[in-house]
Amino acid sequence: MTRGDDEIRDNYPYIISVPTRWHDNDMLGHVNNVVYYRYIEAVVVRFLMEEAGLDWLQDPVIPYAAEILCRFRRPLSFPAPVDAGLRVDKLGKTSVTYGVALFSPDRPAPAATGHFVHVFVERQSESPASIPPAIRTALEKVAR
Repeated sequence: MTRGDDEIRDNYPYIISVPTRWHDNDMLGHVNNVVYYRYIEAVVVRFLMEEAGLDWLQDPVIPYAAEILCRFRRPLSFPAPVDAGLRVDKLGKTSVTYGVALFSPDRPAPAATGHFVHVFVERQSESPASIPPAIRTALEKVAR
């Protein structure tokens, strides 16, 4: 993957709007760096709930966060919402790596890009488990 691949909004087939909040901003008047990670998590969680049908509280196989990375390119700021984009960059037997990008609604280039890695585990034993078929199907729909 080249940096140019991340620059195009169309490369993220699942996009949600995430509202910013007044307290997201820091003393410099832009969203604090740690809050970008919350936006990244929001797009991943919403995708799994809305598109893959994951029940975080009941399903016998659930994802655990293994890694998250964010590359900051330019500031975001309240009150503008954030368009959070998601795609699947790598799909394994028990894990998935999501490519993510955060956009201002009025700008084509992302303010931040990164990835989020989930490892699927059995709820009770916390042992690695195969990604459930329904979730795998949803992930395949947004894979590169």
